Amino acid sequence: MKIIPARRLRGRVNVPGDKSITHRAALLAALARGRSRITNFSSSADCASTLHCLAQLGVAVEREGSVVRVEGAGAAEGGGTTFRVPSVALDCGNSGTTMRLLAGVLAGQPFTSTLTGDASLSSRPMRRVTGPVELMGARVKTEEGHAPLVVEGRQPLTAIDYETPVASAQVKSCVLLAGLFAEGRTRVTEAHALTRDHTERMLRWFGAHIETGHATRDDGATVHVASVEGMRGFAARDFHVPGDISSAAFLTAAAALLPGSELLIEGVGLNPTRTRFLDTLIMLGADARVEDEHDVCNEPVGTLRVRGARDEAEPLDRGKPALPLRGPDIAQLIDELPVLAVVGTQIEGGLEIREAGELRVKESDRIRTTVENLRAMGAEVEEYEDGLKVHGRARLRGARLDAHGDHRIAMAFAVAALLADGETEIVGAEECVAVSFPEFFHLLESVTER
Repeated sequence: MKIIPARRLRGRVNVPGDKSITHRAALLAALARGRSRITNFSSSADCASTLHCLAQLGVAVEREGSVVRVEGAGAAEGGGTTFRVPSVALDCGNSGTTMRLLAGVLAGQPFTSTLTGDASLSSRPMRRVTGPVELMGARVKTEEGHAPLVVEGRQPLTAIDYETPVASAQVKSCVLLAGLFAEGRTRVTEAHALTRDHTERMLRWFGAHIETGHATRDDGATVHVASVEGMRGFAARDFHVPGDISSAAFLTAAAALLPGSELLIEGVGLNPTRTRFLDTLIMLGADARVEDEHDVCNEPVGTLRVRGARDEAEPLDRGKPALPLRGPDIAQLIDELPVLAVVGTQIEGGLEIREAGELRVKESDRIRTTVENLRAMGAEVEEYEDGLKVHGRARLRGARLDAHGDHRIAMAFAVAALLADGETEIVGAEECVAVSFPEFFHLLESVTER
């Protein structure tokens, strides 16, 4: 993919359905009794992997574009399912969400199944989900903590109280989904930070017995708690997926950084555990606001209006020391950190990301790939084991970059390419962007003025 600089972005767009929410909608529809209709289903390859795995489990799935109908496998009584024993390994492709959430579901099935993935997914850590489901009574074999996962399920599982060792919505969701097949109440505590809560909201939407809240530990720390009552079952329900705010982040950043831009992104999800990126841009001086906010299927949705500066003499700028991003910020910015590093090249004080070691075990080592590509474009960047520091404003230059098979790296550096002097080539960009946002380059081109 070759990208030449842009003058500004102008127009009105809709981004595809939220990937995180789509995975969960498909899984809960498959666990429900009856037929659910899911609209604005994500176009991503990752979510297609979830549907493929469900079909291998005997779930009837019909898809027409962005509309998916799922005939749930929920048992008529109790909280079991009528899943079919899969005849082949369940291929999760590149999707960590598919593998980690399905591990929780399959832990509660009375059969053995295998979860596999591509080379990238097979390098990602899985003990974080196999550990808790084994505490609940399932058995899981791995390749030294990596896929393939051979899950020997048990029904019913044993309810547990579990504190997540890392800030991970996938771990939390895995345990809550396994808890649907446990006797009693399964409780998950997040002490590090509240991660995205789509699973909890959707369980409530489908009628599962879910409770959420805060608690104070003996040491005085406030923790976030979610618990689910197992072996109860729930009925099918239609669901509309909001637009993906993590996908919208790349368009939002480009519009905020290019003077004269004005972009409307409609129907986008505004879950408060996902809007930290928008808050950060506004704190940096971006003209971004939310309009027409309302709830759809227990998720807040609205329109983002983003304007660039009036002219190049009024850039996005703080004029302060490097903005530090660490701790609770990281959990709620994990998908947007690469593009925020690009934003850091356009503000006087720069930007520092720490306590983000999780970035090293994503689709690529996102710390290393972000640093390498920013340096190739002329930015001054330091690399740390747990993050990086961008040393303020830089005049980016076009370069030949490598996406390293990572969709968020490809999209972050497409934004950088729009700001650069000269043409930029991003190797492998189109192929890997299909994992989450196949329409990205088409939408970007549709609102770009040169």
